[in-house]
Amino acid sequence: MGLFGSKKKTEEAVSGGTARLSDGSEIKIARQVDCLGVSCPRPQLMTKKAINEIAIGEVIEVLADNPSSVEALPPMCDELDATHLETIKAPNCWRIYIRKD
Repeated sequence: MGLFGSKKKTEEAVSGGTARLSDGSEIKIARQVDCLGVSCPRPQLMTKKAINEIAIGEVIEVLADNPSSVEALPPMCDELDATHLETIKAPNCWRIYIRKD
């Protein structure tokens, strides 16, 4: 068993797709980061890696089911030169949308 458990996760499960924010705007998702089943600080590290790999103006969708990770990601956006667009509660997780500035 490794530091973060034996469960191997796919960091970028899906690319593409769209999402609708609560204000009605639709955003195109450049990359989805699947952080389901992992705990801090791994979701932050996975998010940082994904932000560094996308172009300015693109959006990532982070799937997280760990409440402390959900709280930690939006404040982290300033140091990543990114903007937290919205966090939406889904049935089994939160969907966090972050745009690279």
